[in-house]
Amino acid sequence: QVQLVESGGGLVQAGGSLRLSCAASGRSFSPYRMGWFRQTPGKEREFVAAVSWSGGSPYYADSVKARFTISRDNAGNTVYLQMNSVKPEDTAVYYCAARSGGGYYDSTAAYAYWGQGTQVTVSS
Repeated sequence: QVQLVESGGGLVQAGGSLRLSCAASGRSFSPYRMGWFRQTPGKEREFVAAVSWSGGSPYYADSVKARFTISRDNAGNTVYLQMNSVKPEDTAVYYCAARSGGGYYDSTAAYAYWGQGTQVTVSS
């Protein structure tokens, strides 16, 4: 079992920056590939970014490419999402997730463990 706890959400003005953190506990963190997803009311949870166990090979949704950066600190059991140049449409609850098996990195079905989410609100 891996427990995930997100933090760092809040209210930010459009064009500003925010850094989300996801702290992992339980089983060893390093073998897991990590992802960030987001969800707004009435919509399905959507992929934002993913990173391999080593921190390399990051993947991003087209909507956040060049604005968001995913990274991880295996020694600190933490994964981050740096959000720059945020837009009102980035407003959502953001979730981190962990996967050890196969499946598509951008599919919620591939991830076995999820955090409780952190709210990000971008004002215009």
